[in-house]
Amino acid sequence: MKLDPTKMKDWEIAAECEKRMKTVYQLGEELGLTKEELLPYGHYVAKIDYRKVLERLKDRPNGKYIDVTAITPTPLGEGKSTTAIGLIQGMGKRGKKVIGALRQPSGGPTFNIKGSAAGGGLAQIIPLDKFSLGLTGDINAVMNAHNLAMVALTARMQHEANYDDEFLAKRGLKRLNIDPKRVEMGWVIDYCAQALRHIVIGLGGKRDGYPMESKFWIAVASEVMAILAVAKDLKDLRERIGRIVVAFDKFGNPITTEDLEVAGAMTAWLVEAINPNMIQTLEGQPVLIHAGPFANIAIGQSSIIADYVGLKLADYLVTESGFAADIGFEKFWNIKCRLSGLTPDCAVVVATIRALKCHGGAPIPPPGKPIPKEYYEENLEWVEKGCENLMHCVNIVKKSGTTPVVCLNAFHTDTKNEIELVRRICEEHGVRVAVSEHWLKGGEGALELADAVVEACEEKSEFRFLYDLDEPIKDRIEKIAREVYGADGVVYLPAAEEKIRYLESDPELRKMPICMVKTHLSLSDDPTKKGVPKGWNLRVRDVLIYRGSGFIVPVAGDISLMPGTGSDPAYRRIDVDVETGKVKGLF
Repeated sequence: MKLDPTKMKDWEIAAECEKRMKTVYQLGEELGLTKEELLPYGHYVAKIDYRKVLERLKDRPNGKYIDVTAITPTPLGEGKSTTAIGLIQGMGKRGKKVIGALRQPSGGPTFNIKGSAAGGGLAQIIPLDKFSLGLTGDINAVMNAHNLAMVALTARMQHEANYDDEFLAKRGLKRLNIDPKRVEMGWVIDYCAQALRHIVIGLGGKRDGYPMESKFWIAVASEVMAILAVAKDLKDLRERIGRIVVAFDKFGNPITTEDLEVAGAMTAWLVEAINPNMIQTLEGQPVLIHAGPFANIAIGQSSIIADYVGLKLADYLVTESGFAADIGFEKFWNIKCRLSGLTPDCAVVVATIRALKCHGGAPIPPPGKPIPKEYYEENLEWVEKGCENLMHCVNIVKKSGTTPVVCLNAFHTDTKNEIELVRRICEEHGVRVAVSEHWLKGGEGALELADAVVEACEEKSEFRFLYDLDEPIKDRIEKIAREVYGADGVVYLPAAEEKIRYLESDPELRKMPICMVKTHLSLSDDPTKKGVPKGWNLRVRDVLIYRGSGFIVPVAGDISLMPGTGSDPAYRRIDVDVETGKVKGLF
């Protein structure tokens, strides 16, 4: 059957390809995995025992390391995940031994507006339903581990409120004097549930818990997910879990999961989750799936462990950073690479003609609404103006010393003149550019991109971090704001000032890297400002302290760690074929 993405829905294409996909045993054999290293979850999904692989291949040189990022997102989408998958397929077509390392989708966007992030057209990963609906349960494990910490905290608060020191001492407990107004953590759920952003818990009698305000975040914003992304092994993960600050006591001292004696049990939930998952592209290349999305409110990277494994198993590893270069790549560059010790050989910056038009002055389409007709008409002025955002994102990559490659993710509505204009602008700035038709043609359509990336990987890079961890916290935040976002400066609200003073007073905490929380829809902290905004200051309203993952987390602008579900969510179109059990309607 000929697969035509112009006439078929993504889930229909995936269903056809799933009829002839490789088993995990075939994938494992092609990668050279031993029987003990492959942990099957059925025939088409597996985990990989990272410890066994890394021990056996410890002397093998690493492959080339490629990160995929993009211009600032628009409601039209840039196809970053689709491009990463297309690149993997294109390199496979060229006979390269290539593997992907991507993030697991959250149930929030899967059932909301964005969809499952499995790619699209002829550049997808399969099995689509398993990938989109929980895979092997890693996000569930993260939720359970996180919420167990909150169970331990709220139970302890109830018992300390209702019983005296003698009663607690008989049970081996020392009073922690938890301050109910300084509880840092909330609960997590893997949906976009705006109704849970601000809640009150513990209502009823004294046996029903401790009454206080609380909150829910989306699961992938949990510090536990961040720890899964940055931990180097189980020992490192266990130590980081124990350092999570759940609350402060009435004297201003931190209360950790270790203080609550729950860190070990939390880690028990994650023993299986620490192993990366393996599935495949439509064309049969292996892809590791590990850790979660949302680089605007989390680290938004696939795991360090998945990268370690992929770089030993293949000659090329393609990974992806969430959202645009100002958010995802900046965190890849200054957090993930710093903690992993790995340095990239190349970074792909994805753009589309229609997204460039959006940054260049075209009317911004509301999410989920039909694309305005102006996007289907040639407009070189909009494209040229939009390339300012593209070049800004390219320059972010260049600041790291990494070689950039611009990928123009082609659509059938793009005109020859528009494509040539982007090529000319990239060439004038000394940047490689490739036009890729992976959505329409799969790996065959990504050969130009694959060749450009392979060529770029042979260039010597001079990787360097944006800031040094010995620099004052405000200096580091300002460097990100000025040199990455293009801000004139930074303005701090009182709550943020207080947190920074606390951090600076602790010799250990002050040296943690910066993990910004900021809108992904603009280089600024105002999601309505497209292109390259000028004359603005970054507003930092709070600073979260992720002692376990080891991050200082400034919160900029009006952004929530619990997204909301829109009026036309994807779940309205998802169903099950009751005859076959196959899920349909995913995208």
